[in-house]
Amino acid sequence: MTGLLTLLSSVIWWVLSSSVGAILPALIVWIVLRWSERTPVVFNRVYLACLVWCLFVVLVSAVMAAHGGAQHAHVGALLSSNAFRISLAVSMLVGVLALWRLIPRIDARRIRLASACMAVAVVMAISFGVLTTIASGRLG
Repeated sequence: MTGLLTLLSSVIWWVLSSSVGAILPALIVWIVLRWSERTPVVFNRVYLACLVWCLFVVLVSAVMAAHGGAQHAHVGALLSSNAFRISLAVSMLVGVLALWRLIPRIDARRIRLASACMAVAVVMAISFGVLTTIASGRLG
């Protein structure tokens, strides 16, 4: 029974943290897609795609942390590992596919694949900038 409650708690934490974590990327993606598509996109579908992407990222990060044996690893060591680089590339691919498949434009057509790539690149550039700033110790 304790194991079931632990699993349920972990799943609830996974969904809630991913939901909160998807808000800022969804705003960034929505702005980039409005600019690159030159037509409005549906925000709730942008949020859904970013939520799917964040659920995947949190799951992969938890697996990497458990595989590495440390739940609180140093960010600098994480940035230099090959497993992190591979998971980052896979995460970007999943993000592009989620955005491309789940986000329609206001005229019911799918967004362009290039626009999805641009949106993921902008989100990853901002995220990587924040992460390297934290790793260098200048923030907080």
